[in-house]
Amino acid sequence: MKILEKYTLDIGDVVKRSGLPASTLRFYEEKGLIKSVGRNGLRRIFDANVLDQLAIIALGRSAGFSLDENADMFTDRVPKIDRKQLLGKAEQLDKTIKQLAAMRDGLRHAADCSAPSHIECPKFQRLLRAANNQQIKRRSRPSAK
Repeated sequence: MKILEKYTLDIGDVVKRSGLPASTLRFYEEKGLIKSVGRNGLRRIFDANVLDQLAIIALGRSAGFSLDENADMFTDRVPKIDRKQLLGKAEQLDKTIKQLAAMRDGLRHAADCSAPSHIECPKFQRLLRAANNQQIKRRSRPSAK
């Protein structure tokens, strides 16, 4: 049993090392994102590679992948990451970055604008239209899982 302990972690160890609460680990297990390898009494036991899996999940979440998309990457113990899906997400991020940069530039302009009021500033008007268009797009989008 001593050898197994070296390569496995109980849920408490995973909580400490990952910074995630036990409830999140149980939820991830329920969703098929991670898998325990057994129990020690009532405590779940995980392979040490669960920390790598959790890091991949965190990276995916930061990049905008849903938990369902992350779960699809973990059909086996080894993650199967679709390169086309990664490229698609990178393109979405590029689009978001451009939108945020335009918003930032518009806000900076509005802060320094010499027009008597922001409503009279053509650049500020474009900023308002862009914000309104984004709001309309969000409302018309089907909700994600």
